[in-house]
Amino acid sequence: MKSVLFSIGNFNIYGYGFMIALDIIAAYIVAEKRAPSQGLDPNPIIDLTITCAIGGLLGAKLLYLITIWEKIVKDPSVLLSSLTDGFVVYGGIIGGILVGYVFTRIKKLSFLKHFDLVMPSIALAQAFGRIGCFLAGCCYGKVTTHAFCVVFPEGSLAPAGVPLIPTQLISSGLNFLHFLFLVLFAAKWKKADGQVGFLYLICYSAGRFILEFFRGDAIRGTVGALSTSQFIAVFLFAIGVIGFAVCTKMKFGQTKSEAEKPESEMTET
Repeated sequence: MKSVLFSIGNFNIYGYGFMIALDIIAAYIVAEKRAPSQGLDPNPIIDLTITCAIGGLLGAKLLYLITIWEKIVKDPSVLLSSLTDGFVVYGGIIGGILVGYVFTRIKKLSFLKHFDLVMPSIALAQAFGRIGCFLAGCCYGKVTTHAFCVVFPEGSLAPAGVPLIPTQLISSGLNFLHFLFLVLFAAKWKKADGQVGFLYLICYSAGRFILEFFRGDAIRGTVGALSTSQFIAVFLFAIGVIGFAVCTKMKFGQTKSEAEKPESEMTET
């Protein structure tokens, strides 16, 4: 809605870029503040944040390029023009998680504990990021006759002058709620390491799958009857459910095993 937030001389501060920077900062601050309550050392969080941010941005860009590979094959110049814009959130999520896994293995840290710590922050970052999408006009919704709509001006990435479903704002609101839910779950209901992280995948994938029906930017590609994001959502949802179940089963299996140990073994030091 407002691509350029403000200018400093001839230097423009764009809303999308500003919100991306803000969401990385917010994700770091929240994770760093929550670390002690999760029994984790806050010192590695800054390095983990930077590493995952780089991996996430590269993953988001790579997946975007994959979605437009046919255009690139037909016109290689598209590759150069796409280097400065175009990201796919799912690529960022997958890339960030993979890089985070490698980081924790190298640093000899618990991946699942840090997975649980970081993923609520990712939901918060996405909430700010979608506001950036709204300011730029990307990720727009379908044309609507409903009163709950938004009309973008000329110069936005969205079609100008027509009422559209404000999918960016809906997504932002859902991500804020997602963040609060995951933090509450971690504080009150978490029973095993990994549950919070995999619950993020479950909730985000389900919400994204539904929201895709209201998106109007079909340029992102399709896989059969599903959008690319819906196709990926099916697999990440399944991974989330399986991961959550496995973490829970392993935890309760260990608890049961400990309960069956002879008292003499349990009291040994």
